[in-house]
Amino acid sequence: MEKNVTQTKAWKKLSFHYRFFKNTEMKNLFAFDAKRGLKYNISLGPLYLDYSKNRFNEKTMQYLLDLANEVHLKDKIEAMFKGEKINKTENRAVLHTALRNRSNTPIYVDGKDVMPEINQVLAKIKKFTNAVRYGEFKGATGKKLTTIVNIGIGGSDLGPVMATTALKEYWAKDIKCYFISNIDGSACDDVLSQIDPETTLFIIVSKTFTTIETLTNARTCRKWLIDALGEYAVAKHFVAVSTNTKEVAKFGINTDNMFEFWDFVGGRYSMWSAVGLSIALAVGMDNFEKMLDGAYAMDCHFRSAPFAQNIPVILALLGIWYNNFFKFHTQGIIPYDQDLRFLPAYLQQLDMESNGKSVTLTNKFVKYATGQVLFGGAGTDVQHSFFQLLHQGTQIVPLDLIVPAISHNEIGDHHEILVANALAQGEALMRGKTVGEAAIELSKTGKTTAEIKSLKRYKSFAGNRPTNTIVIKKLDAYTLGMLIAMYEHKVFVEGIIWNIDSFDQMGVELGKQMALSILPELQGQASGLHDSSTRKLINLIKDLRK
Repeated sequence: MEKNVTQTKAWKKLSFHYRFFKNTEMKNLFAFDAKRGLKYNISLGPLYLDYSKNRFNEKTMQYLLDLANEVHLKDKIEAMFKGEKINKTENRAVLHTALRNRSNTPIYVDGKDVMPEINQVLAKIKKFTNAVRYGEFKGATGKKLTTIVNIGIGGSDLGPVMATTALKEYWAKDIKCYFISNIDGSACDDVLSQIDPETTLFIIVSKTFTTIETLTNARTCRKWLIDALGEYAVAKHFVAVSTNTKEVAKFGINTDNMFEFWDFVGGRYSMWSAVGLSIALAVGMDNFEKMLDGAYAMDCHFRSAPFAQNIPVILALLGIWYNNFFKFHTQGIIPYDQDLRFLPAYLQQLDMESNGKSVTLTNKFVKYATGQVLFGGAGTDVQHSFFQLLHQGTQIVPLDLIVPAISHNEIGDHHEILVANALAQGEALMRGKTVGEAAIELSKTGKTTAEIKSLKRYKSFAGNRPTNTIVIKKLDAYTLGMLIAMYEHKVFVEGIIWNIDSFDQMGVELGKQMALSILPELQGQASGLHDSSTRKLINLIKDLRK
């Protein structure tokens, strides 16, 4: 039986160490060790992690590494890569890594090598992608399909949205991509009002082909297409990523154009599979495969690198240090690249759906903090929204700053200004500005003694606020693959240390179940038992809709 992580020797050492270390200033750590910034960094191909601006010393890091060893992290990494059923609550293997297994080494689930099926689906994606992009697979009226509409929700939407946007510079010139996820009718209307039925290909992404949001949106799009082109057009304008052959065929889709994926691939880890069909159509199969190559490079690093030089492990250990000892229960993701603006939303699902758990793998209620609240946005936009709180608020939020060295659009000095802002934020959050320094600064501007006394505290910054800086050479498919795999493995390591199942998502089910019971009441077909608030709201909305 697994030992409660709080009872491990390393956790106890970290608790004791924290009491003496918690008020240590990072700027003093840099003053004490002039080479700190040269010491605490890791490079992997086009990706560089600087984690020196964090609140730790060598002893802290050693205790954190001891913790990783004490929970047998190495063995558990191997268990995942080898296809063992580490998703305990659903008795499933967890093999998103198999989808990008570029070595094609056999991986077995229940005694069967899964690689032949994975390669078969990849080949099918490639054949279909090329047929659409080169105009061999045409619409019902013989026109080339140049508009791609992905209909999905959660992992069937967030990954494709993020990746296609991130790789916008690599889109085919005649391709346009749209995404419909929200059940709100406006989501459908916004897209359908912009597109031409003769040139549109819809991709319905639903493993079971029963997801209410996805199927409701798909039926609306189907009716729109039929109204324009007739029912015979459905098979020429709709394809499916699903495992439910019967329902796919019933919808009117040719099952030859159904792309499968597997129970060992969770939704939020699925963009490497046929769920990424929209990505492949937009950027081409060559770039889709480069994304797989980048993820595979990170997989190999994660699996083989010593923990002290292992990027996902270091990020996870720092996350544990802040979440469980400093009680910093929030993290920010700030990409300084406009094309990565949807990365924080993607990582919200990856992190919060994976590690937002309160029961351990040994079926005990958790008595320590697990997943953090994650948020973010593209710099420099967010510097003018929530960075005020990050610099001077009472809550401390560790940040990841993601910075490309080279821009796809080198216009004037835009990129140098962008990078200067990113690097300045890390330094400013670490150093801060004392009240005394603020007073001196005000004095130099000619302020009176009374004015200085009145303003100096408002102009001060506590500092000592941690950041990781992740530099990539340039945002391309390979680097994007590395970046996403890095965060996947970070989340996995945190889940191992917390002894939770990072691969189920039962917390999303209760609300869905209750929505299905409320729907008939809103439609006037039934009535149910509810609390007084919910009953009042149902009746109010029914009255307002009359």
